[in-house]
Amino acid sequence: MSEPVDDAATVAAEEAAKEAARRRRLAEVFGEVLPEAPDEPTAAGRDDQWYLDNRPPHHG
Repeated sequence: MSEPVDDAATVAAEEAAKEAARRRRLAEVFGEVLPEAPDEPTAAGRDDQWYLDNRPPHHG
């Protein structure tokens, strides 16, 4: 009778396989996910003055 080998590499590989399977199931259910992007878009070369000059009138 042999004991199962639970070294760190085996455990990490099993966790990676479980995560990959979870992601595949999510993709099957919900479809393709949007690419990961930052929450706030970056303002390409715009400073605070540009935003103040282009502020809508109802924002006082």
